Amino acid sequence: MKLTRRHFLAWAGLSAVGAVACEGFGIREGELDIQSPAALPEDLVRGKDNWYASLCRTCAAPEGILVRVMEGRAKKVQGNPLYPTNQGKSHARCEAGVQALYHPDRVPGPMRRSGARGSGQFSPIPWQPAGMDLLRTELLTRGPASVMATEPLRGHLALLTERFSQAIGARRYEFAPVDDGVYRRAMQSVYGQTASPDFDIDNAKFLISFGADFLSTWLAPTRFNRGYGEFRQGAGRERGKFYQVDSRFSMTAANADKWVPVTPGWEGHLALSLAQVIVSEGLQAPGVEVNSLLGGAAGRAALDRFTPENVAGRIGLQGDGGGAEFIRQLARDFAGNRPSLALGGGAAGAGSNGLNSLEAIYALNLLVGSDGAAGGVKFNPASPWNEVPASSSPATLDDWVRVADQIRSGELRMLLLHNADLVHGLPDALRLREAIEQADDLFIVSFSPFIDDTSALADLLLPDRAALEDWGDDIPEPGPGYQMVGWQQPVVNPLYDLDPLSFPDVLLAMGEELGRTQELPWRSYQAMLQEAADTLFAENRGSVDGATAAEFWTNLLRRGGWWDESRTGDSAARPEQGILGRVAQSIAEPDFVGYAPGPGVYHLVPFSHNTLADGANAHLPWLQAAPDPISTIAWQTWVEMHDSTAAALGVREGDVVRIESPQGSIRALAYPSPATPPEVVCIPFGGGRRHGSSYATDRPGTESANVMDLLEPQRVGSTGALAWAATRVRLYPTGESVNVAKLEGSVRSVEVGLTAAEEIIKTIHPDNL
Repeated sequence: MKLTRRHFLAWAGLSAVGAVACEGFGIREGELDIQSPAALPEDLVRGKDNWYASLCRTCAAPEGILVRVMEGRAKKVQGNPLYPTNQGKSHARCEAGVQALYHPDRVPGPMRRSGARGSGQFSPIPWQPAGMDLLRTELLTRGPASVMATEPLRGHLALLTERFSQAIGARRYEFAPVDDGVYRRAMQSVYGQTASPDFDIDNAKFLISFGADFLSTWLAPTRFNRGYGEFRQGAGRERGKFYQVDSRFSMTAANADKWVPVTPGWEGHLALSLAQVIVSEGLQAPGVEVNSLLGGAAGRAALDRFTPENVAGRIGLQGDGGGAEFIRQLARDFAGNRPSLALGGGAAGAGSNGLNSLEAIYALNLLVGSDGAAGGVKFNPASPWNEVPASSSPATLDDWVRVADQIRSGELRMLLLHNADLVHGLPDALRLREAIEQADDLFIVSFSPFIDDTSALADLLLPDRAALEDWGDDIPEPGPGYQMVGWQQPVVNPLYDLDPLSFPDVLLAMGEELGRTQELPWRSYQAMLQEAADTLFAENRGSVDGATAAEFWTNLLRRGGWWDESRTGDSAARPEQGILGRVAQSIAEPDFVGYAPGPGVYHLVPFSHNTLADGANAHLPWLQAAPDPISTIAWQTWVEMHDSTAAALGVREGDVVRIESPQGSIRALAYPSPATPPEVVCIPFGGGRRHGSSYATDRPGTESANVMDLLEPQRVGSTGALAWAATRVRLYPTGESVNVAKLEGSVRSVEVGLTAAEEIIKTIHPDNL
């Protein structure tokens, strides 16, 4: 009998063959000698453990991890010390990979909708033949009128999903609620790079960050935390100096030498003012062609409009320690303490003028010669494989508006989902839920291993494996400045009582049954990855050795990846001609939507949650219970406001507040703080799930809300991306109050002067002075 991919798929579901234990990493000798089968005889207890190198998949920037496996069960996740980007460190999110594996709310197997759409009523069906046959039938009839929506992907899964989508005539979109499309556009125009560069914080002397909460959530916080440690207290160097320019007091702002709170949307104007001082005083690095960056007299004249005197009052910098002289001194410090580095992200790129703002911020690095230099911006090379993408490419808000319109018109007849919760992660203003519920001829397939707000509307659930059960690879973004690939291997066998099948293997099986083996020639996803490893072996370079392809594969899995430090990116940026002058001429004032400015109206500045991120991890209780690094709140949605705002509303901490925009309203707990600017309120992303795990949905006695329900569908100019920091809102007390789940207790953290601190210590412990 011919071994078809469907037969192989059924056989492969029995075990995760091929996992290889790692060696070294400070683990005691003798503990790496055995494999750990999932089903041990009851009388066999060895009491020893294996460690496997793999990849974390609860982070947007997957980290290299080691997983401790004992008697067939994953017990512990920690950082892989060999992995170049995180070097043994790991984010709190990585620990929850074990919880995702053994989560009681994983979709137990294939299920078909048995009630009204959105009712959450599903009936189990077998994978073979019912689930696979139904998928094939729907793909045959609806494929050319379908969309595949996945999380942002890189590496071979990105290649496979793209090939599959093309084979069936579908369009493929990558979905990220807080996408980085504006940042990528800025990288292209300022540096001539499509992939994200690495920021060499480790070796910088002076650092300015505009809105980028890089120590908590922005891009690759574990990599940046490690670099920040070197920046602050590395051996044989002076302590680096750091300023955070941000409209919210974030974890990164709390670690800065100085937090510079500016009015939302004006970050780019401050960057241009710094550039104006550097150019006018001739502070640029030797060899920098200022005229080329300005693009001529018109660009220079435009930049001269951004003098500190013209900018300071407009962006909210006034009085002692602020104002024009502060901007001028900051520019001198930045240019005079090279290598210096400017970062921009978060809310700085999420206003209506976000693209120009980020372009202005990153152009500062060109002026001080930090592009391609140690302590500056290090550019990453292309993928080691021609067809395999080294960077993800999330769709814009405009793309999702078109998808919603095509659902309403009946043009879109099939939606394939993999870890893409569109209904929760897009602004409610798109009315996507209503469009799906009212579509008469739309078939939705969800491959996600957990129910979320979008998969609850699906017709067919075909759950993927958990990350620790499956194969994969990733090209880190940002990478370390040289070619690198991380490898993911199954560290345990798939849980037999859940019956999960691998999403990429299901796609390959469907490709064969649809007659598309020319586009999808691989027998399995593991075989696809082994073919890629064979290519690296044939090139005879990089960090992994092996006398044969099989030995190379084994060593690759043991190390958790492959990298070649000799294959670096470009040595310098390739900026758009006259980039700085063009931005100075085109940057506009921020355009806010929602309510008109006035008493009781506030700028809404949403922010990514430290562990839940944009909500993708909301089903994991460890991450729900992890306290926010600033407020220490867990499990709940809160709204940060200035003390004066709380006084005007007559609310105290824990009072329930209604936040309203023209698009709708949500409820959140008041968190007054002297560190929140008076004109700003801040709310984390990630709450307010309606469907799925009870850990993700609202719980009695708490408040959990989705800030996306408030956002106006404003765009960042010329990008089509969502301007998620461009909405104004009103606040109203509800008269209700609940206990706040936090570690801080009832004592507020406030900054006091040294004399006041001494008086407190003298009162409590006089012998300490």
